[in-house]
Amino acid sequence: MLLMKKLTLSCNLIVLTALLSVNSPANTPGAPEISLAISTIVIGLIILLIIEFAIYKLLERKFKRRQQVLERIINKKNEDLVRINEKTEALLANVLPKNTADELMSKGKATKTKYNFVTVLFSDIQGFTQIAEEMNPEVLIDELDKFFFHFDSVVEKYRIEKIKTIGDAYMCAGGIPEKNRTNPVEVILAALEMQEYMKNLKEASLVQGIKYWDIRIGIHTGTVIAGVVGHKKLSYDIWGDTVNIASRMESSGDAGKINISGATFEFVKDFFICEYRGKMPVKYKGELDMYFVKEIIPELSDEKGFPNNRFRFKMQLIKLQDVEETVNKMIIDDAPPSLWFHNAQLAVSITSQAELLATAEGLPLEQYVNLKLASIFLMTGYMSDYNNPAEASCKLMDEMLPRYGFDEYYIVSARDLINNSFNGKHESDTDRILHDSRYDYLGRVDYIRLSEKLLKERNENGISTTPEEWSDIQKKLLTDHDFLTNTGKLLRSVPIEEQIAKLQEWHN
Repeated sequence: MLLMKKLTLSCNLIVLTALLSVNSPANTPGAPEISLAISTIVIGLIILLIIEFAIYKLLERKFKRRQQVLERIINKKNEDLVRINEKTEALLANVLPKNTADELMSKGKATKTKYNFVTVLFSDIQGFTQIAEEMNPEVLIDELDKFFFHFDSVVEKYRIEKIKTIGDAYMCAGGIPEKNRTNPVEVILAALEMQEYMKNLKEASLVQGIKYWDIRIGIHTGTVIAGVVGHKKLSYDIWGDTVNIASRMESSGDAGKINISGATFEFVKDFFICEYRGKMPVKYKGELDMYFVKEIIPELSDEKGFPNNRFRFKMQLIKLQDVEETVNKMIIDDAPPSLWFHNAQLAVSITSQAELLATAEGLPLEQYVNLKLASIFLMTGYMSDYNNPAEASCKLMDEMLPRYGFDEYYIVSARDLINNSFNGKHESDTDRILHDSRYDYLGRVDYIRLSEKLLKERNENGISTTPEEWSDIQKKLLTDHDFLTNTGKLLRSVPIEEQIAKLQEWHN
């Protein structure tokens, strides 16, 4: 800035000198000498101006180069910070559940949470102390690492949270941090895979004539408290009576077997064959019912003993409840206040009506899953894209359902039902049931009140409609509409003519 002022001053001085030179009379005594002096001064000033301008440009280039260097340093620092942050998040994700890691990163601490329905698994090596005394330490650690690495892959497969390992003990829990109703079954499926893995290793060891490893597994279902402990070395852990009983199930079991409590048995008895052991004494707990898990029920397993399609279908019927609960909570928490009609009450009404009509119409169970999924997500699109709700509903469904283990077949089928409903296509019994569930309000006694809410909602979401226009729209809808299932027609509370008459009274 100072240099620019100097340049401006120099320019003004040159101009002033030139003006004086022009205005000086030629016949003034000593004029040639004066003119020569003035010319010399002007030339000197011009040279000075040129030098100053050159210095200015040089400094400007240096400043830009320095600025570029600083920008590169800052960008590199920012990139380093991003990489460090990503590494920190990845590290936390490896040792903590994602929700807990996110909370820890954003708030600096994580709250402890109570879970009422969690299945805890404990396992340890039979006779590990003796094995450790006789085996080379490096080989011992390598073997343990191999076992636990496989166990980690198994629990990840079934959406189970690994809690920790202590020596030869391995602990994990289903139903945290995401709550679900299927965790007892999933934990036992994981236990069966662990058992099979160790059994194969045992058979291979016997053939080679070397010592083999065998494990005991104990499982119990109940309430736990989960959270992060420690300040420098963070650890995700669970506490409560459920953890203690699961540990007792393990210590009270037999080598190579899966010992479960009576509480867990009640949740899995429709999936697995279990051998009742009677009431067994448990330290500090008295006598508790215990069962050995033998295998999957034959009609639910394939020729290799793995879950078949019927098994998976039964699981998906249970998972439907988890999905419905999650979506309804999402609508209550996240729906904008302008959704006066397409709200949580309507969502519950549609799913309940779909379930009722499916039962009354004798819809096969395989189609019921598709119908239930479509009815759960049908109205969710209005929350994010009021003018294109079908696409938004399908997008949300595509994002959520894989996390719950639903097959692509069910996702595609439910997507087709939603699109057919919005496009007015009724190609199957399932389409017709979903249609009658969606428009059930047209035959209800509170139709006028609901119609007013829908009009208010449309106006607040940019679809300007006058009461006169709305009355005509609703008259046409009532006249053209008819329930497509016999049960839907029987359940109509108010005939079309009465609804039109009430609509006319409302308009007047």
